Amino acid sequence: MPWLLNIAYLGLLVLLSPAIVWRMAWRARYRRGLRQKLFGNLPHMAAEELVVWFHAVSVGEVLQLQHVVARFCDAAPKRRRILITTSTDTGYDLAVQRFPGCHVSWFPLDFSWAVNRALDRVQPDLVVLMELEFWPGFLHTCHRRRIKTAVINARMSDRSFRWYSQVRWLMRPLLNQISVVAAQSKESAVRLTALGTRPECTVVTGSVKFDGVTTDPSNTATAALRDLFRIEASDLVIIAGSTQSPEEEMVLKAWQKLHRGYPHLRLIVVPRHRERFDAVASLLVRNNVRCLRRSTLNEAPPTISKDTVILLDTIGELSACWGLADIALVGGSFGSRGGQNMLEPAAFGAAVLFGRHTWNFRDIVRLLLSQQAAIEVPAENQLETHLRRLLEDNDFRTQLGLAARRVVLMQQGAIQHTVQLLLTATAVGCNESRRTAA
Repeated sequence: MPWLLNIAYLGLLVLLSPAIVWRMAWRARYRRGLRQKLFGNLPHMAAEELVVWFHAVSVGEVLQLQHVVARFCDAAPKRRRILITTSTDTGYDLAVQRFPGCHVSWFPLDFSWAVNRALDRVQPDLVVLMELEFWPGFLHTCHRRRIKTAVINARMSDRSFRWYSQVRWLMRPLLNQISVVAAQSKESAVRLTALGTRPECTVVTGSVKFDGVTTDPSNTATAALRDLFRIEASDLVIIAGSTQSPEEEMVLKAWQKLHRGYPHLRLIVVPRHRERFDAVASLLVRNNVRCLRRSTLNEAPPTISKDTVILLDTIGELSACWGLADIALVGGSFGSRGGQNMLEPAAFGAAVLFGRHTWNFRDIVRLLLSQQAAIEVPAENQLETHLRRLLEDNDFRTQLGLAARRVVLMQQGAIQHTVQLLLTATAVGCNESRRTAA
């Protein structure tokens, strides 16, 4: 199996090589972590200690993993080492910031030589993958070496289930090797077992997204941004977060119209990908809007005019920034991305809006809408109407936010359940048997 996968991956690599070479030549970020990814040169870990390897693909998963790892470290034996890996440069940079007491590196590509070298150097007792990160070569090698693997916060959307069902013959032996599957919902658990995870290893824990969010808008990070952006008590703040094109233009047009009647209405825009920061700044300038970029602020300016749009062009600050929102427009929901995490603004008690395309968060959206805790905007041209209602009806806006916060608080507890599963997995003496097998 490993060499068949190597041949398949090499063929794909050759096919994509022109694009890959061009990106690596012109964008330095694509060259980062090359030795770790291609050759498995991950950190050497102490064999006499418990070693747990956590993997989070990118920024969103790193943020969620932070709370799981913190709780795990509090409960795990003191003689333990934690490795955090990511697959993207933004995820890596954030992991370095958020996991100061852990080793941080890059996840190896699924070539047999990279996987084997990485496992030789790390020698993990347990590998924990966030959500669905299935690499057949990696999972197969872990199984062969008797290294336990866990998938936490696992979800299986309609689209993913339809696709994986077409290759069920390939997925079943792969998923059957996973030691622990912590599913976000009963629906995801049923789908995962249908694809091949063992029923006795598949547990519904709920989503760690509910636990890993801050509910107090007076927290230190949010308060610092409030001072930096000169947000006053009389201001009403709209935040459009994790946006993709054309969502920035859509909210900008609505804000420009509404601002005439609400001079204290502030707008903060947070694009999903940093490659688009400059493009969004140019969009604001083309529309004759004053733009203040967060990256230019080391300290609070004396004043910021109410008609200035703030562009949050930094990584890792959106979570705290949501605490400034009276109204939160969650991006990725009017295009093809399938929505972004709406729990963070909901937890702060903001009035949450999103578009119809939210299949990545279907369970959460269904829960929020059933509790009258969010607004689904059916079409782009209706955004201004919904924003206007929220501005005109203070009681409605407040009740919507309170209901959203209440939903989040009632769903918490997934991290504790997840950590208990991981502690059980590390307490069965797999360290000795695995090293003997290797």
